This record gives sequence, C-alpha cells and structure tokens, in this order.
Amino acid sequence: MGDALRFVPTPLAGLTVVVGQPSVDERGRFVRVFCAQEFAALRAGLQFAQVNLSRTAQQGTVRGMHFQRAPAADAKLVRCVHGAVYDVAVDLRAGSPTFLRWFAVELSADAENAVFIPEGFAHGFQARTDGAELLYMHTATYAPQHEGGVRHDDPRLSIEWPLPARNVSARDRSFPPIDDTFAGVGP
Repeated sequence: MGDALRFVPTPLAGLTVVVGQPSVDERGRFVRVFCAQEFAALRAGLQFAQVNLSRTAQQGTVRGMHFQRAPAADAKLVRCVHGAVYDVAVDLRAGSPTFLRWFAVELSADAENAVFIPEGFAHGFQARTDGAELLYMHTATYAPQHEGGVRHDDPRLSIEWPLPARNVSARDRSFPPIDDTFAGVGP
C-alpha cells in the first residue's frame, strides 16, 4: 500500500496541495488518494457527498471559475487522473486577508497530486493536454440555485493562464465582472 499522503500548504489559508506517495514495483503503481484518518489533520470529520469525473477534449480549454454559495457551499478534493491541467483556486471568502488572490498548481496523473479547496473559493482549470480527466470529490451535492462564478479573464483577478484560453463555455463567459460591490462569499 502507498505511503502516507503529504499535505503542502499554499499562501491561501486552507488551500492545500495533496501529494500521494506511490508504491511502484514490476506490476505498476499504487497510490492512496484519500484517507479520512490522514485528512483529519486538515479537517476533522471530512466527508464527501458527491464524486464527479470530467473529461476535457482539447488542450487550452478553460473551465470555471465556479463556486457554490451557502447553504450548498462545498469543499472539494480535485485530482487529475489522465493528462494534466493548470488548476486555479481564487479566495472569495468575505473578510479573508487573501480575498481575490489566486493560486495555481499543475495537476497531472503522473505527479500523483491533488488540491484540497475549502468552501468560499472559486475553482477552474485549463487543460494542458488533450483528454485531461479530473476527479472531483465534493462535501456537498451540486445545487444549481446556489452556484456562482467569476470570469477566468476578470481583470481584478489577473489570472496568468499558461496557454491562450479556448473553448470557454457561454455560461462561463457570462459571469459578471468583479466590481466594488462584490463582497465575497461565506464562509
């Protein structure tokens, strides 16, 4: 069985890169993805209510930046299971010292890494390879009436995407720009 997970903090409180420690032998690889006992160091009693798998056909495609408002706010554990993505989280927590700051990490099937994104963050990614697949573990079920988003190209965020953005959905392009009235989301 793979060794323990390693948790790497980021400059945004609660946002954590999770690195698996694979066991490798002549048969292949084995790596732990989640262990409630180990994750208790990040969040005691962490439970997931929904697991989703997405596949993005073309390199350069941008999905996001999405979030859920209370009472459906969710934390998520995002892992790339095929290919690679540039994964971005934006702190939208009202009153946070890092409000409207973003952090990015390259997730890839080869790197055996993931990112834990707390409630109150927007999340999105850019496919670095054709056919990139992400596994999302959510602490709450999807509630479309509580969904929100910010634009991937919002000038207030200035996210530095590694490739020109392509295939951005009409819904993701329709999110309003962040203005002075945007107070953030809880918690």
